[in-house]
Amino acid sequence: CRHRSAAMAHSIGHDSSTCKVHIKTENQRTPELARLCKMIEHLPVAMMTINADGALLSRPMAPLEMDEEGALWFFTDLRSPKIEHLRTVNLSFTDPAQATFVSLSGHGELNTDRVRIERLWTPFARPWFPHGSDSTNLALLKFVPETAEYWEASHSKMVRMFATAASVIAGKPIGMGEHETLTDLSSPPMPKPAFSASPARLSDNAPHTAPL
Repeated sequence: CRHRSAAMAHSIGHDSSTCKVHIKTENQRTPELARLCKMIEHLPVAMMTINADGALLSRPMAPLEMDEEGALWFFTDLRSPKIEHLRTVNLSFTDPAQATFVSLSGHGELNTDRVRIERLWTPFARPWFPHGSDSTNLALLKFVPETAEYWEASHSKMVRMFATAASVIAGKPIGMGEHETLTDLSSPPMPKPAFSASPARLSDNAPHTAPL
């Protein structure tokens, strides 16, 4: 395995035989969250962007778990400046190999539940927290998503390449996959009406141009 970055070292599920990192996941309460979970569960690092007094600051963070409410959990240091700027947070995940790009907007919350910290603890975090799960400055950062936007091309790389070429020639996006926006992710699901022909869509699909 190649040397892992600080963010990846915080990841919870590590398969040493294949050098793969996995996020712990729980069954999601809505189909929209389940779709998001499937897109990001194999991606070990997200870029977290905060608004620090008008300046946008980003850093790599490794999600430990996506709980049943769709919240993403991270380890953080209580001395980190970012914990003062959690009112508005963006997470972005990218998977260039599959042409999948996910942007989540929401807010962050600090959590010092020692039971949860112990459950999510991983030895890969020890270089930053040498006393393990009992480290004084170790806490959890809970990211609560409110909206999500994703771009996904389910075709093979060759098909995507031809779609890009066709889009250039035609001067408009052609066969570039799916683009959707999901809202109210942190709200509890509304009860279904007694007589309903079909569930309402959260958003419409729209053609787009995504980087390859």
